[in-house]
Amino acid sequence: MSASFVLGNGVSRLAVDLNQLKQRGKIYGCNALYREFVPDVLISTDKAIAGAIQNSGYAQGNLMYTRRPLPGLGARTVPQPYYGYSSGPIAVAMAAMDQPLAVYLLGFDMGPKPGNRFNNVYADTEYYKKSSANPTFTGNWVRQLVTVTKDFPLVSFHRVTGDTTAAIAELDNIKNLSHMPMTDFVDRINNQKDL
Repeated sequence: MSASFVLGNGVSRLAVDLNQLKQRGKIYGCNALYREFVPDVLISTDKAIAGAIQNSGYAQGNLMYTRRPLPGLGARTVPQPYYGYSSGPIAVAMAAMDQPLAVYLLGFDMGPKPGNRFNNVYADTEYYKKSSANPTFTGNWVRQLVTVTKDFPLVSFHRVTGDTTAAIAELDNIKNLSHMPMTDFVDRINNQKDL
């Protein structure tokens, strides 16, 4: 099966060895992921971190998309009609545009950590909120993901869920979106099973 992987930055994705994914399909990532891992495509729409990524030289040697690329630093402009979307949903849309049979969403927790706290692997680092902060509002991300799944009805989307992944009613009735437990996904990746 032709597969792509989209890495959100919710803490559930820490259960996955990202290097093992490289052997299984194309990887799309967001924002500060570049600090520790080079995906096939990086998307960053927040102006501050997008600027830092470009100024680091990353976009000159790696494929990166943002809304307003800084001149001469190698980043590309986010494609329409997803220009106004957030980084994660743009990454999902771009993966779907490449026409794989399946797109796996990892770290799309869209909910708080225990204690109703900010859920992001980069909490407490530059450009991110403190781990003690309230969770980020996810309503826009949910609406954008619903639209992306409708825009690509022939793509099978799989949201990989872990202990910190929020149950979101709007995602439950989408015909081409299913939910896969993180334990099942990790077993399939670690043991080279079909996805």
